[in-house]
Amino acid sequence: MKVKLTKGELKRQRDALKQYERYLPTLQLKKQQIQLEILRQAVILEEKERAEMSKKEAAKVWAGLLSDKSIDINPLVKPAKVITDSRNIAGVDIPVFINVEFAPAEYDLFEAPLWVDNALDALRAIVSVREEITVIKKGLTILRQELRITTQRVNLFEKVKIPEASEAIRLIKIYIGDQMANAVGRSKIAKRKIKRHESAVAI
Repeated sequence: MKVKLTKGELKRQRDALKQYERYLPTLQLKKQQIQLEILRQAVILEEKERAEMSKKEAAKVWAGLLSDKSIDINPLVKPAKVITDSRNIAGVDIPVFINVEFAPAEYDLFEAPLWVDNALDALRAIVSVREEITVIKKGLTILRQELRITTQRVNLFEKVKIPEASEAIRLIKIYIGDQMANAVGRSKIAKRKIKRHESAVAI
């Protein structure tokens, strides 16, 4: 680390150190908030994945009926729109699942098998929870990326910037102190020489 040993540099390093020390707690708080939100979202994700498995298990009861060619149920369970909002966590926007919109189920009620309504509700519930899982995973990816960046910044301040500025201040103060001591020493020598000279002249 190359440091200019001047009073101007001392002020610059002191100002920088104050800025680092003021900014570091904000970064540490942001890191903590993101970590907590990641844990919270991970718990929610686990719950939703369990819910999806449960719904799939329940659907097995009548899943064999889907081979019935009298109605193609697939287009009826395809999402028309996934509605999301956003939420800000420590300055980071993450998507929040609201719900899934499906196209209207248009089929002949007289010709369609009796199980279609129940199948449609069950399959749409599975699709809906699957879309919610996708949104949660997207949010987790954003949070983990931001956590990585924030952790790097915290480490940069804690392990590099603050120690460097502190060391620079220490070196400059030592140098300036030595310079002042040398100046005082030279002043005393000069005064003694002047006195000796004055004494010699007086004789």
